[in-house]
Amino acid sequence: MIPWLLAALSLCTPGTGLPPRHMDSVILMAEVLEPPHANATVTMAELALALGGCSTPGCRAVLGDPPTIPTAPSALNPDQWQLLTRLLRRDAAVLAPDGSTVALGPLLAGIAVASRRAGGGSVLDATVDPLFAVTIDPLFAVTIAEALGTSFLLARGGRGATLGPGGCWDDVGDPQNYTLMGPPSLVTDAVANGAMDGVILGNRMAGSPIWVVKLLRDYYGTGNGTKEGRPPSSYRRRDFGVLAGAGKLEKEVLAMLRVLRVLPATRELLEDVGAEEEVAIARRAARDFTERYVECPAIVPRCMWGARPYRGTPKPLSLPLGSVYIHHTFSPGAPCRSFAACARAMRAMQRFHQDTRGWDDIGYSFVVGSDGYVYQGRGWHWVGAHTKGYNSRGYGVGYVGDFSATLPDADTIALVRDELLPCAVRTGRLRRNYTVRGHRQMGHTDCPGESLFREIETWRGFVVRTGLGGGISGGWRWRGG
Repeated sequence: MIPWLLAALSLCTPGTGLPPRHMDSVILMAEVLEPPHANATVTMAELALALGGCSTPGCRAVLGDPPTIPTAPSALNPDQWQLLTRLLRRDAAVLAPDGSTVALGPLLAGIAVASRRAGGGSVLDATVDPLFAVTIDPLFAVTIAEALGTSFLLARGGRGATLGPGGCWDDVGDPQNYTLMGPPSLVTDAVANGAMDGVILGNRMAGSPIWVVKLLRDYYGTGNGTKEGRPPSSYRRRDFGVLAGAGKLEKEVLAMLRVLRVLPATRELLEDVGAEEEVAIARRAARDFTERYVECPAIVPRCMWGARPYRGTPKPLSLPLGSVYIHHTFSPGAPCRSFAACARAMRAMQRFHQDTRGWDDIGYSFVVGSDGYVYQGRGWHWVGAHTKGYNSRGYGVGYVGDFSATLPDADTIALVRDELLPCAVRTGRLRRNYTVRGHRQMGHTDCPGESLFREIETWRGFVVRTGLGGGISGGWRWRGG
């Protein structure tokens, strides 16, 4: 295999007791490196390029050969410098405050493009070869277009993964080692997050030049987003979708494939790829990426919120299912608005369900926080313990909080109604004519609270009771979308 591809597919080097591989560590180092706090000779983004954040042929075609690797800045101690030299590579990742994992290479490459444009520096914007008259958007090229196009090129004919996987940290309090949960592609979840953030922050910097440290702090820090306290990073899928919509992503992947066709290091990848197949690859790559990382919500895996093991042997569901049952947790009674708070709520609910109720695991299939994320309970494939008598017929989705008198905020409602359920249909886990019911319709309970129940009555698929009779037999009218 081509040497640069082998390097791109390599896993991150395990941690060795250095400062936490957390975005806060990166922000702290950026703060002491960048003016006006230091007599810096290189920006954080340029330092990333020097240390391997732009090592692929397409990225180097856009941003040029990387600058010389500098000596360790005196503002950093040896441990900080060692950590930085490991993190500022394309595949190296850190844990962000919102609980997502972000690869710094594409993130800082996007910022470097914007920084150079703002400062009048060198960025390849236009024609690479007269034969193709290729015009590229360098911000998309260095963040996602090259990685996405190359990943789908390599996987032609079903060979290897195209997107993902995700992974988990050994300790979210002191993250050092990140382990992938399957065979890697060139666009792991961490690279996808870093690329989307690189496009968003690069676009933001292009509109208003700003120091990288402030850009990162404002984007990833809590209290800088909505009135509910969500950081802007928790909106990355929505915000990237706006910037990459209307065929933009497909266009940029196709442009990068044509650039790769003329670069010496990548010509052989496209030797037997005709023009029609090239277009098909770009279309499929853009479609699959959009479906997975824009239209579907991010789901926090069990290993990230600190789940205990399942007790016993889980029973598999027979997919696709036909129903969704909406709950509120009641206790915890307050919505969770951060990764740390939602992870604590998940652990508390699992302890209660296992230790007090004697269940094998947390009962819900999925739990919805007000931090912008869905949390995996028993997940897509295993029978839950959420709606007695109907656990094998549908998914149980619980909102964290007591919604008897108030509603979750609009974004949190939409996370299930407009993202999770349509995603489940597209991925074959839920039937197209699925039904939605509140827990109270299936048993003697007030769940999911009066306010939330009145809300879900307006959802597509809600089943309206029209007669006496209980359970789900007779007396029901389906509300279509």
